[in-house]
Amino acid sequence: MNSARHRRTSTARRLFAATAAVGGVTLAYAAGIERKRWTLRAAELPVLARDARPLRVLHISDLHMLPGHTSKQRWVASLAELEPDLVVNTGDNLSHAAAVPAVLRALGPLLNFPGLFIFGSNDYFGPKPKNPARYLFEREENRKLIHGPPLPWQDLRAAFMEHGWHDLTHARETLTVAGQRIVAAGVDDPHLHYDRYSEIAGKPDADAALRLGITHSPEPRVLDPFASDGYDLVLAGHTHGGQLRVPGFGALVTNCELDRSRARGASRWGADMWLHVSAGLGTSPFAPVRFACPPEASLLTLVPRGSTSSDEAGESRFNAGIGVR
Repeated sequence: MNSARHRRTSTARRLFAATAAVGGVTLAYAAGIERKRWTLRAAELPVLARDARPLRVLHISDLHMLPGHTSKQRWVASLAELEPDLVVNTGDNLSHAAAVPAVLRALGPLLNFPGLFIFGSNDYFGPKPKNPARYLFEREENRKLIHGPPLPWQDLRAAFMEHGWHDLTHARETLTVAGQRIVAAGVDDPHLHYDRYSEIAGKPDADAALRLGITHSPEPRVLDPFASDGYDLVLAGHTHGGQLRVPGFGALVTNCELDRSRARGASRWGADMWLHVSAGLGTSPFAPVRFACPPEASLLTLVPRGSTSSDEAGESRFNAGIGVR
């Protein structure tokens, strides 16, 4: 009997050791490799007026930059090689009070292209350690927001605007991009409950080639009025694509009221509007891991409605990131 007990104990120890080893390898991969596996996502979305010409939009989100993130800075700067018609930044650029120069090194070459931006919570406030169980087991509306120290978002805003980018925080603007007229509007961060959609409410110009909305957190309470007002496309970030995804299952959480199936990529919202959620390029410095969810920027090719079978599918695809590590 002692021999049988010894064998069972030995087997349990081996299983525990094997499980711990697999967990350790997975954590090492998630922290050391995947979170720096910069990736370019490509998608074609049929959202333009039927007589419009295609537009190429580079969607950047959730940099969560620290001064020492040099690999990320080089890779993001290299995206200027794509020569987009428009750059849209959906917030959470900062993770440190001294990170504004690092963000500008990353985005510097992209500031030469037309751009739109709004801010997220980690532009206004620094990150703080949080219990990850809150994201798995506590409903979004029940979570108490924990703010870190204030961040120098005003300096970042001034630099963006000095280069001609448009701040769409509770603003609606008409601009010409690649010779075509677009209407764009945005709200302040819904995650912080700063959103006031009433300040931009109303139907945008129906004759524009594109009616574009932007928000940091893709909260349904914001997406619904964008759709009701007749916007063609809304771009958002915040979710990190779930950050930790289970193959075959997807995102465990979205950190907002958006359903898990829309945590990253393109999807329909209602009958006539598209939503694109970027999985973003960073993480909180207190949770520097990604699994089955590499950091990404998105190159969106916008085409006229009815010009592609994507009217029904709307599928995104991954391309390898361009070669900066």
